[in-house]
Formats: sequence, C-alpha cells, structure tokens
Amino acid sequence: MSDVPPRVGDGDPDRQPIWSRPERGSRGPAPARSRDSIVAAAIALADAEGLAAVSMRAVAAALGTGAGSLYRYLSSRDDLLDLMTDRAVRELRPYPRVEGDWLATMVLLGRRQLALFGAHPWLLDVFHRPSGIGPETLAWFDNCIEVLEPVRCPVAAKFEAIAMMTGVASLFARQESAAGAFSFAGVDLAAYPHLVAAFGQPSGPTPRADLVERTLRGLLTGLLLAEPTEAG
Repeated sequence: MSDVPPRVGDGDPDRQPIWSRPERGSRGPAPARSRDSIVAAAIALADAEGLAAVSMRAVAAALGTGAGSLYRYLSSRDDLLDLMTDRAVRELRPYPRVEGDWLATMVLLGRRQLALFGAHPWLLDVFHRPSGIGPETLAWFDNCIEVLEPVRCPVAAKFEAIAMMTGVASLFARQESAAGAFSFAGVDLAAYPHLVAAFGQPSGPTPRADLVERTLRGLLTGLLLAEPTEAG
C-alpha cells in the first residue's frame, strides 16, 4: 500500500482504503466468493502456518479457485493483510462496560490485546507495517478514548498511552512466544560478578499484582497522570 494518502476525489479505486471500495469490481462473471470468505481463509492459513504462508495463490488454493479470481475483490496482498488485521481486532469485542475505575478498565483492555496476540501470533508480524486503519481499529481507539474521558490530560497523551499499551501487549506476547529460548544453563558466570550476586539474593515476596498488570498500571499512570491537565 502506498504511503501517500489518497487525495479527496481521486478517481482511482486502488488508491482508496480497501474498506471504502466496493466489495468487488463491476466487471467479470457473477461473484462466487465474498471478501469476507477470502479474509477468513487467509486468517485460518496464517494461524496454522504463519504469515509467510499467506499469499494470494495460497489463499486461492484454500478456497479451491485460482489466484486471479481474488483480484476481483482485492488489489494486492497488502489489502488482504489490512483486512485480516481489522478482522482480528474485531475479536476484542464486546468491549468492557465503561464505568468506575478507568485504570482497571484499560488494564483489562490491554490484557485482551495480549490474548489476541496469543490467539493470532501473526499479528506481531503485521503490527509495525504501514497499513490502512480499518473500522474495527477505529472502534477500538474510540472505545479507549471513551474509557479515558475522566482523565484530565491532553488528548495527544491519551493517544500516546493507547499506542504504548498496545506496544507493551505485543512485547509480552513476543516474550511468551519465546519462553524457554533464553537460558543461562551451561554458562560460566564467573566473569559476571553482578549477575552472580543478583542470582544469589533472595527473591522476596511474590508481588500482589502480576507483571502484566504492574507494567500496564505503571505505564498508564506515568503517561497520563503526570501530564499537565487541559485548560478549563
């Protein structure tokens, strides 16, 4: 997808976000598929084999058709990845009710993001790619802004906090997927006295809140409550 945003009134449909284009082109035979079924097949393939396995040809094969037929519904693989990402974000619904403790609600939303990354690990691979912002992603941001309405700080800080929360969720998801890949087993630590001393100290009591909650609470309060309040 081009990094240049489409111009208002641009007549080229391929320059418009995939969500604002018709379901399929007006030419050709009657549709045998739907954009929805194509996206569902692509997600199933990514869940099973990873994002690298998702190509127009592979998705078409999973649907029992030719790759050329998919181009009646999509212009490129980038379109497909945008639709897949937005469809996955839909799974964050239903959003928790916005009431009472805004911080507890945001922590719950962050946990749901972590669970989503766990359910669809390929999202970690598309997380940082330039892409269009779909309706489900917009709804997610809208819900988060609603949760943060009681917080008196600049709106820019709220968007930064939401983005950082998503980043933290993705980092925890990567850590979980790599669990057991890093170990000091078999390593001679004699040349690293600070590590030896650290490992020799008592671990202390178990924190009342787990690391995910402590991180999210610390991040959100640090970013939002330390900000100067909005005028008025």
